[in-house]
Order: sequence, then C-alpha cells, then structure tokens
Amino acid sequence: MNLTAERLDRIAPSQTIAISAKARALKAAGKDIISLSAGEPDFDTPQNIKDAAIRAIQAGETRYTDVSGTKALREAAAAYFKREHGLDYKPEEIVVSTGGKQVIFNAMLATIDAGDEAIIPAPCWVSYPDIVSLAEGTPVIISAGQNQGFKITPEQLEAAITPKTKWFILNNPCNPTGAAYTEAELKGLAEVLLRHPDVWIFTDDIYEKLVYGDFKARTMVEVEPRLRDRTITMNGCSKAWAMTGWRIGFAGAPLALAKAMDKLQSQSTSNTSSVSQAAAVEALNGPQESVEEMRKVYEKRRDLVVGLLNKAPGIHCIVPDGAFYVFPSIHGCLGKTTASGKRIETDEDFVTALLEDEGVAAVHGSAFMFPGHFRISYATDDASLTEACTRIQRFCAGLA
Repeated sequence: MNLTAERLDRIAPSQTIAISAKARALKAAGKDIISLSAGEPDFDTPQNIKDAAIRAIQAGETRYTDVSGTKALREAAAAYFKREHGLDYKPEEIVVSTGGKQVIFNAMLATIDAGDEAIIPAPCWVSYPDIVSLAEGTPVIISAGQNQGFKITPEQLEAAITPKTKWFILNNPCNPTGAAYTEAELKGLAEVLLRHPDVWIFTDDIYEKLVYGDFKARTMVEVEPRLRDRTITMNGCSKAWAMTGWRIGFAGAPLALAKAMDKLQSQSTSNTSSVSQAAAVEALNGPQESVEEMRKVYEKRRDLVVGLLNKAPGIHCIVPDGAFYVFPSIHGCLGKTTASGKRIETDEDFVTALLEDEGVAAVHGSAFMFPGHFRISYATDDASLTEACTRIQRFCAGLA
C-alpha cells in the first residue's frame, strides 16, 4: 500500500521555492550567490502597519476570529474594492485567507468536480495548474508569447472554452511576465465570457498597485459588471505592502460562493492570524505613501534590468507594465555550450548553469508553463541587480 495519496502524484513541489532553497544552500556553503528567484519584496513592511500589529498584541487581539476574517478587515477589504474599482461587496461577501494562494485553493476545491476544466493563460504562476489538478480538475493552458505581449486574445479564449469549462483564471498584472491587460483588452475577454454563462471567472489582482508609466490596472467586474455574479476578485497584502510573511489574502465573491469557501476553510486552517489581520486593516485603510514610494523604485529597477539584459547575447526582454518580474527569451542561447562545457538544450539547463557558473539564481520558463524563457525578480537593490545582469551578460557571451 502506498503511503501517499494518488492526488499528490498530480503535482510537483513549487519550483520557485525549490530554486530559492538551492540558492540559499549554496550561499550558506560560502558561494557568492545573487538570488533573483523569489517573488518577494526586499522592502520592510511599512512602520505604520507594524505599529498596528503591536497595538493589536498589546490590546489582547490574539484570539480566534471569524473564519472569513474580522469584521474590521472584511469592511476594509470591501472599502478597498469600492475605492479602487467601484465594486460593491458587502462584508459577508469578503473572505480573508492565509495568503492569496489559500483563496485560490479554497475556490477551486469548493467548486471543481472531477473532469471540470480551468482555463489558464500561460506563462502563468506555477501554482495555478497544480491547484486545479489537486481539485481533480483539468488545467487547460492557453499560450501567449512575446509577440502578443504575453497576453491572450479573445479568439484564443473562445477556442479554449468547452462544455467542461468551469473556470477562467486571470492573473493581472501577471507573474511571471509582468504583462498587464488594458481596459479594452479586458472588455474583449469579457465579451467572450458573456457568451458562456456557465464559465466562472477568477481574477488574481495581487500586483495591481505595482504598475508603471501611465498604465492603470483594471479588474474584470469593473469593466463588465454583468460578470459580477460569477466572478471572484482576489487581492492581498503581500506584494504592494511588503507583507509576504504576514500571510493575508482576501477576495470578494458572490455570497453563495463566499459561504462555500468559508465552509472549506473552517475545516482546514480556520481564520488567519488575528494580529496579521489587524495589520492588514492598517495597510488598506492607512496612509498609502509607502506603496507609491516602493512602486517608483520598482519602476526604476525594471528599466535598469531590461536595459542590461537586452545587452546580453541571445537574450530578448520586453518591457513589462507591472509586477516586479521580467521574463526574457533565451532562444538565442539554446543549443550552445557554456565556457565550462555545459550544453544548453533547455531553459532549465540555462538557469542551472547560470547558478552554478555565475552564482545567479533565476527560474526557468518551463516552471511557468512556457519554455524558452526565464524569470528574474527585480525586487532587490540596484547594486545586486547590476552585478547579476553583468554576470548574465558574461555567461551569455561565453556561450559557443
């Protein structure tokens, strides 16, 4: 008899976490490693948010809360959706979970039956397909390359929908590419979804505060309110407020679905940390200057990294509109051999050799369902980014 369940065989450990762990191990062994693999801000959580958590501890707010979150946080999340996008969610339509990943997990497990399909544009975050698979669903991947700005078209979405389609999952802006859909592009997708009333929509907007230039982040229900009754609008505090370790994700959903997610969560983790919830209230309701300061720094880093990567032989990197990632093509490097004699046949070969030869940790594109590329997080300081890109240039120049 096998120890582990069959469902565990459907998934793999998170490759982004695995590469970060390998980089940490090499660094602990004395290697000179620059890790650009983790999707985590290098900024500290703003002081006003930390102060709110300290006040909550001192006030004894250290007990269980409602499974879906404190009333104060659900009200703050509802106010956030209204302020940012004009969306009207009642507090009882808000579910707070232990990070955005649990929101996705709850939604898929609460709704998918064996054989149901979930459409996922690729490149995509590594966890979407595996979460769908754990729920006994079938991930349906739609690919969109650099020539499309890493964004799918309405025609592609229409062609992917079948009678088995249960969900369309959209990450906007996107991890790993930083691609972001304009209002007009979202409307085009919405028109397709209106023709298919049995398809539910999950929008992961966790990077929406991190957009650059004149770009304005929109969300699906904002541009097409008729989709509200079958859409989950998800966000969280991890990225924009530099609160990854606090583990706060939240979503607005139709009441019946919010209750189903609450029911599932009640038998898994119950509520997320009460102290983290108090901090999240301050993040959403308090001063927002720190978010803008971080956003401006990320924008400068983006421009720095794109400029340096495009000087590396065999690499082509387009300029993303959001998040803190770039996703350059390495097609000009494939089929070559490194200066140390390693053959580069795949994107995984590329990032492995890059780590071993130059001490730069990145994530291969295949982890994001899109080979021939790699992901760099520019959520680190300018000096490290400059040195890492210089090493990448040297690595690529040494290929023959």
